[in-house]
Amino acid sequence: MKVVHLNTYEGNGGAGRACLRLSDALKAHDVDSNVVVYFQFKESKLTDTFSKGPFQRALAVFNILAERYLSKAFAKAVKTPFSLQWFGRSVIKHPKVKEADIIHLHWINHGFLSPKFLAQIDELEKPVVWTFHDSNAFTGGCHVRYSCENYHKECGCCPLLKFSGKDDFSHKTWLRKKKAYSELNCHIVAPSNWMAESVKLSSLLGTRGITVIPNTIETKVFKPYVKSEAKKVLKINPNKFVMMSGFMPSKNDKHKGTSYLIDALNDLASRPGIVKENIELVIFGNKDNVDMPEFPFKTTFLGTISNDEHLAKCYSAADVFITPSLEDNLPNTVMESLACATPVVAFKTGGIPDMVKHLENGYLAEYKSSEDLATGIEWLYHDENAPDIQKEARRTILTQFSEAVIAEKHLLLYQSLINLQPR
Repeated sequence: MKVVHLNTYEGNGGAGRACLRLSDALKAHDVDSNVVVYFQFKESKLTDTFSKGPFQRALAVFNILAERYLSKAFAKAVKTPFSLQWFGRSVIKHPKVKEADIIHLHWINHGFLSPKFLAQIDELEKPVVWTFHDSNAFTGGCHVRYSCENYHKECGCCPLLKFSGKDDFSHKTWLRKKKAYSELNCHIVAPSNWMAESVKLSSLLGTRGITVIPNTIETKVFKPYVKSEAKKVLKINPNKFVMMSGFMPSKNDKHKGTSYLIDALNDLASRPGIVKENIELVIFGNKDNVDMPEFPFKTTFLGTISNDEHLAKCYSAADVFITPSLEDNLPNTVMESLACATPVVAFKTGGIPDMVKHLENGYLAEYKSSEDLATGIEWLYHDENAPDIQKEARRTILTQFSEAVIAEKHLLLYQSLINLQPR
């Protein structure tokens, strides 16, 4: 079986990482799996690219920048991503696409596959699988929906656009997608139950075939290390209770919920029985800490971590990983933390409940309740059964999200779609 995965970037962002991880898992099952990306930031042996040569590369850069900055020009100054999808390119003549038995789409924005070029893929008469890493495929442009339900009918009157109305850019994009999808036969993969339910409510794709298959993770890379030793690697006192959190762009970032984390930590610091001197906060993923807010606990900034083995040791050093995200499909950071036997405290939102089991391998706080987020951290701070919770975190990943489990689910889906093809 030959499978080709299409993604805008190589390993950049959650979708890029999930795409590469799946391809590697399939290769381990003797599948001829290849990843072809729209743009490589540097030469790579991991992927092929549609943008070879100076001209194609320059054109890709133009499309990416034009898509990103034009979208920002028409959207309000809010930190919720929106795509116009005016720019794109054809992929149907690439050798790996032509040879594939299965074409598997992933994240295709930033000037890669516009609705017009998506529809063109149907000309190849091959089974097409599309994994939804965010909500953009079934909306008029937004990637994160929050409470907006316009996508249930026809997008328009978009709350993200400066010039909003019945026939605004979100409605025009919705119409272009409707036309393209009428020409494209594809099967949808939702990494979480939350995403699957969202798709079923959409007017664009609600009647399509959909299968819930989570993303996977390298369980031999993201694995538990002895916590006391891992803390020493970070030069942290082994006796300290370590809280960890990931990328936090700014205090005002709506999607990542940073303000809720700050409020939760301030709440936690004021509670009886919490000894501030025994607690340390560790943050990774920030390019610098110049604009970082003040925290009530000693804070260590690790910066961007590009080495996965070192990242696994950082997760292992933590006694709790906190993610205050307000809407997420199946965040890699949660899966990585659990794989390293570190419990997760998060809001009960998106696909996080598919991974975090309340009071078993972590704590699911009530949505947007900083107080309950603090309660989850406090629970782990005082809990004497921490080793059992840590073991359950690791077990969850091995039994439900390991490479073998997820590869097998994809193979069954691929084969069922191939069997449906005319002979």
